[in-house]
Amino acid sequence: MRVLDEFLAALEGFEWDANNSDKNWHNHQVRQAEAEQVLLNRPVVFAPDLKHSRAEARFFTLGRSDSGRHLAIVFTTRGRLVRVISARPMSRAERRAYGQIEAKSQADS
Repeated sequence: MRVLDEFLAALEGFEWDANNSDKNWHNHQVRQAEAEQVLLNRPVVFAPDLKHSRAEARFFTLGRSDSGRHLAIVFTTRGRLVRVISARPMSRAERRAYGQIEAKSQADS
């Protein structure tokens, strides 16, 4: 996870748009703090979201919140802040892929 750690090291915190925050809660019951936890906890899967990076670079992350929920997070950066665009529970395929990464991470520990 060195790449994500180095990427996040240059950032200072989170910025939230009220509409995105409300949408994430109403549609998926994901609160701001829980979405932030996914980016701070390990292991995490992190990749550029090239399909949706037209106006600005977006990134896709799979990880776990402190309560153990498996979440998918899409975010961008604005200056030195992370701006979460969407947060939702992982799909079945995403959980399967993340489970393999978790198992590898535990085996490497």
